[in-house]
Amino acid sequence: MKLIITSMSINASDVVKLRSQTGAGMMDCKNALEEAGGDMEKAADLLRKKGIVKAAKRADKVAAEGMIISYVNSDEKVGAIVEVNCETDFVSGSDDFKNFCKEVANVVVDTNPADVAALANVTLSSGQTLSETVNNLTLKIGEKISVRRFVRFESEAGKVFSYLHGTRIGVLLEMGGNADKELGTDVAMHIAASNPKYVKREEVDPTEINREKDIYVDQLKQQGKPENIIENIVKGKLDKFYGEICLLEQPFIKNEETKVGKLVESKGATVNRFVRLELGLGIEKQEKDFAS
Repeated sequence: MKLIITSMSINASDVVKLRSQTGAGMMDCKNALEEAGGDMEKAADLLRKKGIVKAAKRADKVAAEGMIISYVNSDEKVGAIVEVNCETDFVSGSDDFKNFCKEVANVVVDTNPADVAALANVTLSSGQTLSETVNNLTLKIGEKISVRRFVRFESEAGKVFSYLHGTRIGVLLEMGGNADKELGTDVAMHIAASNPKYVKREEVDPTEINREKDIYVDQLKQQGKPENIIENIVKGKLDKFYGEICLLEQPFIKNEETKVGKLVESKGATVNRFVRLELGLGIEKQEKDFAS
């Protein structure tokens, strides 16, 4: 006769033991143990029946493919950009995956979750939480699915725009003044192509500036430049540096005779902030030598 313990006697060690046996998440193990009245074997069976064990087996897979997707509401006041990952580009092109990504972007705009953890608990149109939907989608398509990150902009006085370069690069942009969709799209497209780090030079970290100065000064001294002209040369090099990393000082990709700042100013607009996401950036992909 098996000893059945009540949920009151379930402790952390029981949960950890079940997790080590099944690979399922801590909360899934805790819930299964409670449902099984503490019976470890029955709880494991429950997890298998729900497909959670199969899904958990993919948890250590590297998901570096997927999609960058954005959504801006009709009045252009709120927008979001999201990165959702999967393991292969084949799955990223499937309707199930693409429809899921679209809903994630929409729900970020509508519910304003604090972070990815909070987003996991948001209920989708299916009546399931995002976490449950990810689990079910993982089971259905056989690959690890994860919502990696998102950014949401809400503008009171300005407007929000977005631009997607395919499914691998996306930009979310907030502008003020007389910005319209054409200008917003052009500037966002420029950001996607030129990858600036800051809006303007005043935003650059002083530590980064000083590091560049030190490098320039050392280079010029090694070249034998006189001390009295080094300062002017460094100033010119810094201007070029700002032109590379600051959006408003970059040559506009559609007309390199005009800087982005001049273009925006001529339209009576301003750039408030932007974010550029690139698919898989920072994820270490697994390399396999199939020949060996």
